[in-house]
Formats: sequence, C-alpha cells, structure tokens
Amino acid sequence: MSQQYLMAIDAGTGSVRAVIFSLDGEQTGCVQREWEHKEDPRYPGSMDFDWVHNWDLARECVQGVLKETDIDPAQIAAVSTTCMREGIVLYDKDGNEIWACANVDARSDDEVGRLIRMYPGLEEEIYQKSGQTYALGALPRLLWVKDKMPEVYEKTAEIGMFNDWLIRKLTGVEAIEPSNGSTTGIFDLQSRAWDPSIAEKCGLRGDIFPPVAEPGTIIAKVSAKGAADTGLKEGTPVVVGGGDCQLGTIGVGATQPGQAAVFGGSFWQYEFNTANGATDPQCRVRVNCHAVPGVWQYEALAFKPGLVMRWFRDGFCQYEKEKAAVEGTDPYNLMNKEAEKIPAGSYGMVCAFSDIMNFINWKHAAPTFTNFELDPTKFNRYTFYRAILENTALLVKGHMELVKEATGNMPSEIIFAGGASKSPLWSQILADVLGMPVRVPVVKEATALGAAIIAGYGVGLYSSIEEGAKRTVKWDKVFTPNTDNRKVYDDLYETWKKVYAAQLKLVNDGVTKPMWVAPGL
Repeated sequence: MSQQYLMAIDAGTGSVRAVIFSLDGEQTGCVQREWEHKEDPRYPGSMDFDWVHNWDLARECVQGVLKETDIDPAQIAAVSTTCMREGIVLYDKDGNEIWACANVDARSDDEVGRLIRMYPGLEEEIYQKSGQTYALGALPRLLWVKDKMPEVYEKTAEIGMFNDWLIRKLTGVEAIEPSNGSTTGIFDLQSRAWDPSIAEKCGLRGDIFPPVAEPGTIIAKVSAKGAADTGLKEGTPVVVGGGDCQLGTIGVGATQPGQAAVFGGSFWQYEFNTANGATDPQCRVRVNCHAVPGVWQYEALAFKPGLVMRWFRDGFCQYEKEKAAVEGTDPYNLMNKEAEKIPAGSYGMVCAFSDIMNFINWKHAAPTFTNFELDPTKFNRYTFYRAILENTALLVKGHMELVKEATGNMPSEIIFAGGASKSPLWSQILADVLGMPVRVPVVKEATALGAAIIAGYGVGLYSSIEEGAKRTVKWDKVFTPNTDNRKVYDDLYETWKKVYAAQLKLVNDGVTKPMWVAPGL
C-alpha cells in the first residue's frame, strides 16, 4: 500500500490554507492564501464574507498543496476542516449562499442594545443554557438580517459555520458540529445540539437549523464537483472537524478533562477542558463544546495582545526592524534579546491593555503605561516591551483564577502554542507568572494538525482522538518557573489588578475611551 496522508483545510480570520500531514504528524506541505473581509460602507462595523472569491482561494490552496508535494490525491486518506469561529453563512432552500459575515462582525450593535432593553435577564438565561452571551454570538446578527435585509431573512433555509461551508463545497452535504455550533449561542451545551427555543425567545425563527454531527464523523465523500474544483479524488472521505481553538487543543495534545492550553496570537485564548458543560453562575467566562465528544471547554479570551506587540514594534522599534532586515532575522528576536536584560517586574512599571474576561459586561480600559520614572537607563523601549509581555502573562493568570473560581479546578501545567510561543522569553515569563511548567509543542500552529488528527480518527487510522494526538504531537521544550521571579510577579499581579480597576473606572466615567467594548454596552 502506498503511503497515506491526511489533509486539513483551515479557514482562518486572515487567510485560508490547505495542509497535508503524514500519519505521524509531520507537515508535508502547506499552501496559504490571504483573504480579507470587507466592510459594507452602509453598515459600520460589518465584515462581509465573500463566499465566491473565498472558495476560489480555498480550492487554489488544495490544488496548490497537492501540486507542491506531488502527492497522488488517492493517497489522501481523509480530509477535515476547521475555521475561525462565530462566522456564519445563510443558505436558501436550494443550498445556495445568500448572506455571510466573518467572526468579529460588529454591525449588530443596535440589535444587542435592543435585546438587552426589551428582555432584561434573557442574556443571563441564554448563557446558563448555551455558555454564550450576545457579545460574539449569532443571535444579534440574525436579528440584524431580519431587520435590515428582510428579503434575505425570509429566504433563509439553513444557517452554517465556515468549517461546515467548506464541507458543503466539497460534498454538497451540510451538518453543523457542536464545537463551532455552540459558539452561535443557540446550542444546548448539555445535549450538544440546537435549541431553537433560544432563537424564538429573541423573536427569531426556529426552523433554520441543520443536522448536528459530532467531530470525527464521516459526513460524506468528495463529490464529482468537489473533485473537479480542488483536485482531490472523488470519493475521498470528508470528516467533520471543528472550531479553530477546539481543534488547536487537540493539535497540542489537550484532549482530556483537566488539561489546559494557551494560544497566543492576535488574540489569546485560555482553554480549560472539563467533563461537563456546567456554566459560571456569574456569566463571566465562555463555555463551549470541545471537539472531543463528551468534553467541554471553559474559554477565557484576551483581546489584541499580538496586535499590541505589532503596534509597539512598528511604532517604536524601527531600528530593530532595519537591523533584522539586514541580518535576515525577526525583529522580535532582537527585542527579546534586550528585554531579557530587564529584571522581572520591569522595575515596577505596569501597563494595561486587555482585562480579565467578564463575558456579560465585557470592556477594556484605555491602553496605559504607568509607574515608570524618567530614567532612560532603566525605562527605555525594552522595558516597555517587557512590560507588555508581562502584562499578557498576568492576564493569563487572571483567567486561570477566574476559571478556577467557576470550576474549582486548575491545571498542573500549561501547553503554550501559537505565534507567541515562538518567543522563549515570553514562554519563560508565562511559567514564572503562573508558577507552573509551560510545555511548548514543536508544531506551534496546531489548529491544522488537530483537523488532521480528527480526519485520521474518522477513518480509523487512529483508535481514538487521544491516540491520534499522542502519535502526532511532538514537544519542543518545557519551561520551568523561576521561584524568585514568581515572588516578584505575585506582588505585581496585585498591583496590576488595582491599576486596571482604576483605569476601567476612567472609561466608565467617560474620561477615556475603551480599547474595546462589546456590542450594545
């Protein structure tokens, strides 16, 4: 038998890619295409999803990776899909796309406000059943379509997510899965299925919800049209995948209750696996279905840490950018080298960007640096840079404590993946702040690997999702905490919380502008 491979198609926020893995988790090839989600000038905050152009990009990736690797399509044992969560697609009765928006579409601000005013207490009620609030869910967006595009709303026969949209394009079959479907806010966490009554309580239809299939299910096979579009072999099994963070946790080996992972990119997510879908009585933290059947996840989100890093690099580190271009390295490497010389705690300086998550009343203070002196030998750009690294680690500590309050549990170690985990300095700071080992995998962009694991499990190449993860996930390094630094960070954490509370009060008093605020607040 010729060697077999697994393919993942990953529709991220900023790009789509097709990735081929060996059965041992080695990445054999990857072709990526950037895409953008344009704002409709009529609707501020909108992020339209262009399903025609974006499918062309996705199929180019599949064609490209098959050509690049020179792998016979018959060697692809299975395909699975993953995507940014929260993005939705509406279909008519013939299965044609008629409306779609990307994940952080913010056009429904008015609808959120109206829901809060018209139905006091409903958001809390929905959260306790679904684990979601109005902040990121589909309910306000569907209400927006009903109000602003009634002709589209009337034609809508089904709602789907982008990972399911990819499967529909490959096979002609539609099925939602719980890990991404639960992010709509219209799922019952316990049954891992749609709850149409949630939509109906918001004045929405309850008859647009397609079947549900668990991740790892062979949902269909590549159709003749799907094969013609992509170059895949007709009849190739297509396996139900999941949302990006849920598959990312599989791709770093976090498949069991009690395990936890931190994904550091433009946004940071703390994911803690649980054995049940119980929610937080105070509605502070998100709860989703995991892509592992029978497992759920508490998710605490931090907005923009990676974007803050990019802003600081581009705004203040032109020298490092120019030097890195000459030396053929990453400017962050040069910045990290200098920031390592700054002592833990950045001489007491504190910055505030993202806050500890409060899902039901979610806003962030104005960006702030404070408690520094006019001494350039101590407080230079590398001190400010290190303070940003420390600020994000302190935020993760806050999220771990938040989830512990809600669940009574805390992990014994953290798996750290995503672009930020490429920084040894940031990894060490995270270990020091948390006071626990931080384990970094070889494959730091783990979402596509998680999809490949699911694909292999679906066609029986792995006996379980856990076995697939054990076979494919390799470890790069484990960072152990420095006890002296931890003492510094314990004190800094208490100071940081007080500083942040004061900065948030300035926002609430109308003195400063929030870095981010949830729709309707």
